[in-house]
Amino acid sequence: MNKTSGIVITLLLGSISLHAQAAGEGPPHNVSQVVDFWVTETAHLLVPAADAMPEGKYSFAPTNGSFAGIRTFAEQVKHLAAANYQLAAATMGEEPPPGTVNESAPEGIKTKKQIMDYLKGSFVCLHRAAAALDEKNMNDAIVSKGNRTRLQMLIDALVHSSNHYGQMVEYLRMSNIVPPASR
Repeated sequence: MNKTSGIVITLLLGSISLHAQAAGEGPPHNVSQVVDFWVTETAHLLVPAADAMPEGKYSFAPTNGSFAGIRTFAEQVKHLAAANYQLAAATMGEEPPPGTVNESAPEGIKTKKQIMDYLKGSFVCLHRAAAALDEKNMNDAIVSKGNRTRLQMLIDALVHSSNHYGQMVEYLRMSNIVPPASR
């Protein structure tokens, strides 16, 4: 295990242990459970946030200021879901859903329901990838992804999703919607 992976795992285990103790539960016992915990926590933020935006506002993108070429709300959600699928699939040696390329969703995904199903499915895929992760394979390099490890790929998916969650919160607030996690 390299030094960075060790630090990340230590921080993740420590934070989950504190959270579990506060909730009266035992901490996760292995890296798979730690990553799965964070997949669940991330999904619990993103899915309700994506659902909070009315379908009629899925085409919203900020226009005041320097926002040329920025993604719409729908594009934000589809992009993060596509990245989830691609990163999770790569860790398992699988292909993402057909049409999921370059962190973009298939072109046929347009309605809010389709986008929500695609988003939820991306977290199901991340859960499968977390379940397949263990202490023996977490540092396996994925050559097609610049030799990043399986663990790094899953952490990347979670950090990337969190980045877009922050952007989605801004879009919701600009649309006078309080994000579900802030209610």
